[in-house]
Amino acid sequence: MTVVPSLAVLQSGVLDPQGPVAASQRLILFNASVIMAAVIVPVIVLTLAVAWWFRAGNRRARRRPDWAYSGPLEVLVWSVPLLVILFLGGIAWIGSHELDPRRPLASEVAPLDIEVVSLDWKWLFILPRAGVASVNHLVVPVGRPLRFHLTSTTVMNSFLVPQLGSQIYTMAGMTTELNLRADRAGVYPGLSAQFSGDGFSDMRFEVEAVSEEAFAGWLAATAAEGRPLDAEALRLLERPGTTGRERYRVALPDLFGSLVRRHGHGAMPGMAASASAPSHPSHSPHAASP
Repeated sequence: MTVVPSLAVLQSGVLDPQGPVAASQRLILFNASVIMAAVIVPVIVLTLAVAWWFRAGNRRARRRPDWAYSGPLEVLVWSVPLLVILFLGGIAWIGSHELDPRRPLASEVAPLDIEVVSLDWKWLFILPRAGVASVNHLVVPVGRPLRFHLTSTTVMNSFLVPQLGSQIYTMAGMTTELNLRADRAGVYPGLSAQFSGDGFSDMRFEVEAVSEEAFAGWLAATAAEGRPLDAEALRLLERPGTTGRERYRVALPDLFGSLVRRHGHGAMPGMAASASAPSHPSHSPHAASP
């Protein structure tokens, strides 16, 4: 079956959410669009109506050059943008708190911790409890909350899976946190949403949501068949360049924390992580899972 390219993009983007975060973001987008359309559409219609009514051939139109002020009209004119600001501001205020990236998703299932490292120009995903890692391909269980901890070994980058929601930055020497969930099985494309060098356009990855049984099988296969992610393998990964999918057995202790501390000098002043700091700032009570 042939699919029109524009429709294919639409069906795999932000307007086709596959998780609660992306669905909430789409709702905010729709609500904001309706509120703005409630102003824009009448303005366009009234502009055309006024132009038609005051056309040169309409002798019924009265011109009043001395007219200067109308209190009721001023109230009407200023109340409309005021209401728009209140509605849009309310949506943005409520949405920004409900969709805080650090806010855990309500669930009876414990979240899956995933450590994400942006490299030049590839993505490294580490599952610390399972001791495995992958490059440019992440397998996750359907319906289980995903708690991402993200950092960078190079310049600032941007992590985004449009169908799951919430773009967030990765920065050297510090971590950010993002909570997502995939509610349906499928393969969801992800990308780097910020220019970071020559290989930026190819810095793409896939998030594959599968059943718990398939996820357990992928973990076992990766642990048995994956290449060891030791110091030499890490050195090769950190070299600038694009690459395909790779699977690894993590052979380095506290890999994510060591990368954060090692690249702390590249962070902005006052933001570098100290060697004694925990590898996950998300261990604070604020981000504890429900």
